[in-house]
Amino acid sequence: MTKNMGTADRSIRVVIGLVLISLVFIGPQTAWGWIGVIPLVTAALGNCPLYSILGIKTCPVDNK
Repeated sequence: MTKNMGTADRSIRVVIGLVLISLVFIGPQTAWGWIGVIPLVTAALGNCPLYSILGIKTCPVDNK
């Protein structure tokens, strides 16, 4: 699995994921906040399946 996400993209995903998960505990307290797990997992792996399908790559290093 090659990395297709850069550092800024990964950082933004971590912040968004944490904000969404925090909605489970504070705010509206609905289960929809668990959707924040997806950006956290993709940030941890450095690979976004949707980016692979669309041919997008924000990683500056060429990993082939």
